This record gives sequence, structure tokens and C-alpha cells, in this order.
Amino acid sequence: MLQFAVNHPSGAGHFPGNPIIPGALLLDEVLTCIATDLDIDGSAWRVKSAKFPQSVRPGDTVHINYTRAANGEIRFECTVANSKVMSGIASSHPVTTESFSS
Repeated sequence: MLQFAVNHPSGAGHFPGNPIIPGALLLDEVLTCIATDLDIDGSAWRVKSAKFPQSVRPGDTVHINYTRAANGEIRFECTVANSKVMSGIASSHPVTTESFSS
């Protein structure tokens, strides 16, 4: 579970008068929660797909459900008040010095 504060700073600029949590921020926070739950530390994520059928607003509580497949992929679905707000597929990979070389 993840909760965004009613006064979350992203709401002020995204969008004034109609605040929503940006999709990139939502995705990052959800993957961080999953990584913490699975004790995955020092990894980078590869996102295969992500869909955002409804907006998340400051003050919302996001419920995160996920499964980990044998191939390492993690399929996740997030809901707010039983409405799907995000779903996707991602995998984590250890970060090494080679990860940053060109």
C-alpha cells in the first residue's frame, strides 16, 4: 500500500486546480514498494509495459498487487478504491559498472 499526501508537491504543478500524481512518479513509487517488499536492493528496473487507465490524486491510497514469474518478470496492478489506476510488467536487474558504460 502506498499513500500520497494531500499536499504532495507534485499536485501544485500537475495540474493547478485539478491535481494528479504524474505517472512517472506513481510508477517509481510502486516499483520502490515492490523492491522493498521483495528485498531487491541495488537494482535497476526495466519496464516492459505500463498502463494508466485512471488518475491518482494527492490523498489517494494506492493498493499494490503483484506476482513474480519464474522468468523474473513482475506483473503488477494498482487500485484506488477498487478502481484500476495502473498495471504493467517490469523486471529488476543488478546495477553494475557495465550498466553505465556506452
